[in-house]
Amino acid sequence: MGTGEIGIPTLATLLDSKQQHEVVAVVTQPDRPAGRNLEVRPSPIKAFAQARDITVLQPEKLRTDAQPILALEPDLIVVMAYGQIVPKLILQLPKIACLNLHASLLPRHRGASPIHAALLAGDSETGVTVIYMDEGLDSGDILLKERIPIFPRETGGQLHDRLAQVAPNALTKALELLQQEAAPRSPQDLNLVTYAPKLIKENAALDWHRSAEDLDRQIRAMHPWPGTFCWWARKDTVPQRLRILEAQPRQGDGYCGRPGEILHVGEEGVEIQTSHGSLLLCQVQLEGRKPMAAAEFARGHPCLKGTFLK
Repeated sequence: MGTGEIGIPTLATLLDSKQQHEVVAVVTQPDRPAGRNLEVRPSPIKAFAQARDITVLQPEKLRTDAQPILALEPDLIVVMAYGQIVPKLILQLPKIACLNLHASLLPRHRGASPIHAALLAGDSETGVTVIYMDEGLDSGDILLKERIPIFPRETGGQLHDRLAQVAPNALTKALELLQQEAAPRSPQDLNLVTYAPKLIKENAALDWHRSAEDLDRQIRAMHPWPGTFCWWARKDTVPQRLRILEAQPRQGDGYCGRPGEILHVGEEGVEIQTSHGSLLLCQVQLEGRKPMAAAEFARGHPCLKGTFLK
């Protein structure tokens, strides 16, 4: 059961282990409008499963449309980035277990956006946790964790792709332990629980009254989606949305200007004052334009120094 692209390597691993596991069906979300033109598209998991001639089920609501799943009578259910709460009647269905692969080191970062949350928090490591599913939000007992370090300049997209490759190994280990009847079952420490709620576009707005370090984390965590932005305007013009694609923090206690003020323009980029330290913009995209180096943006808009981003 899955919807997001992150689950494709895990599904591929299960399909390629035909002698050990038979995938009887893939359950994914219904086709939804997506992209700039809001065309109705299948989920990445559906497209992959259909290419491999696997039966695909797309219930609108699991609670009311569960009968085709119940009829499968599976030994095991594996869930990763499905996007709906799985009800009790399905959790109790498999003979062996209903497992969830969650892209964080639970109980830290329960919820819909664990990868972004790890980067926003400045965590030094993350991973994939395999849990026995219950009716709560990522609250089931832990079977195992597969840990990886978070690299210093890593983006949300890069970490997503690495975790997608970690998940198959985590599941393989979990299935081996279950087969050997040696799988542990450890309750989550409720004192260590944090939450990673679903991202909305408003999370992408930059606030220059925050520190350069915090803004750098936000820019990296939100890249490529939903992206981060601020507002820029020449004198007496309508503000335009400016997407920030890449930046570097410049640490320092010296306060050289007001938050959002453009301090310096050069070949390295455009330097912006924050509440603590400054942020060097390296790659930007003005609304309706193509991505460009911040230095190129500055050359096309003279007299930036001393003006403000909001």
